[in-house]
Amino acid sequence: MPSIWKSFRSLYFATLLMLIGSGLLSTYLGLRLAADKIDTIWIGALMAANYFGLALGGKVGHRLIARVGHMRAYVSCAGMVSAAALGHGLLDWLPAWIVLRVIVGLGMMCQYMVIESWLNEQANASQRGAVFSGYMIASYLGLVLGQLALVLHSALGPELLMLVALCFALCLVPVAMTRRTHPAPMHPAPLEPRFFIQRVPQSLTTVLVSGLVIGSFYGLAPLHALRLGLSTQQVGLFMGSCVFAGLLVQWPLGWLSDRYDRGRLIRVCALLLTLAALPLALMPALPLELLFSLGFVLSLLQFSLYPLAVAFSNDYIESEHRVSLTAMLLVTFGIGACVGPLVTGVLMSELGPNTLYAFVSVCAFILIFRVRETTKNMPQIEDAPLQHVPMPGNLTSPLSAALDPRIDENMIQEQMQNPVAPESELPAEPEEHSPR
Repeated sequence: MPSIWKSFRSLYFATLLMLIGSGLLSTYLGLRLAADKIDTIWIGALMAANYFGLALGGKVGHRLIARVGHMRAYVSCAGMVSAAALGHGLLDWLPAWIVLRVIVGLGMMCQYMVIESWLNEQANASQRGAVFSGYMIASYLGLVLGQLALVLHSALGPELLMLVALCFALCLVPVAMTRRTHPAPMHPAPLEPRFFIQRVPQSLTTVLVSGLVIGSFYGLAPLHALRLGLSTQQVGLFMGSCVFAGLLVQWPLGWLSDRYDRGRLIRVCALLLTLAALPLALMPALPLELLFSLGFVLSLLQFSLYPLAVAFSNDYIESEHRVSLTAMLLVTFGIGACVGPLVTGVLMSELGPNTLYAFVSVCAFILIFRVRETTKNMPQIEDAPLQHVPMPGNLTSPLSAALDPRIDENMIQEQMQNPVAPESELPAEPEEHSPR
């Protein structure tokens, strides 16, 4: 692992800086609008706009990289994101902020694609799991440090926006200084939505719910904490501890996923998430220690859903379909992450801040009855179950599929350029669950 860190330190450091800026910007905007007593609908819309930009960037990124190359695409997008972050301090018109959030999301997705292209092309097949793990650690660590920046500087002034822009400006340096050769542009993976809806409906439902929950959490959890009386520093610590929980759970989750039925694990996580969210939904005031404890436990569970769903779906998909499966899962997550903050923002505006966790509890409750365990009527593919791979709990590039060691390296380019026609007789997940 030390050799991996040394080989890819410039790309990991660029990812770290990007996520510090992104994590800080999301929480800062929520707190800033809450301090200005802006309706929560706008806060939800801002987070939805960010995820819409990320989803849109998946298409734009491929064309941009193919036209101008990886380095020029990365530099252009980093400059665009830096300018958009500073634009929040120059404009007070909320519709303009939504446009700026779309620009930030779009630019960041293009940056993700450049970094992940580089990581994929330079990593050996035997190293892909370790390379992806390092990338995931850098991503989560950046999100945690972005939240902790609020502890060091609690005033919600333009200085924090300058820090965000500074991070995106500095992330240019390690990429520009890397001595690695530029990777070849990759073609976008085909989605094949009808095929995957028939084959892995439970996994897609779990990913959709994960997007609803995580998108709402990132956008509106700072507001809920603020309404409970937490200071800006305490909100930063709360969000930082929650994101850290998402990183912490990945490795024990992998151990469990490789030893127990993944459908059962999803149901158990959904049940525990339903119960963990209820005190936050029902109690109008909570002691600080209880809030941090419940938030930490809730994050352990909510950040488990997406990686479990990815592993669960891969058990029923052949290797030639796994690149397009990843693209389909990311699109599904993006849809949920766009819709979740909008719905939660409306609910919080009408019914109060605690409805954020009522929404989380209801979403998790649906999964208890939607997902069922593996049975004899659910034949897996021959090489299943596949080894669990820790996955980031936020939207990344469709090219992240290429870093997944479960995917046959020889299939990546072939699948992206020549999608395989689905076969109706292949095994599928069941579509319904009957409560026992």
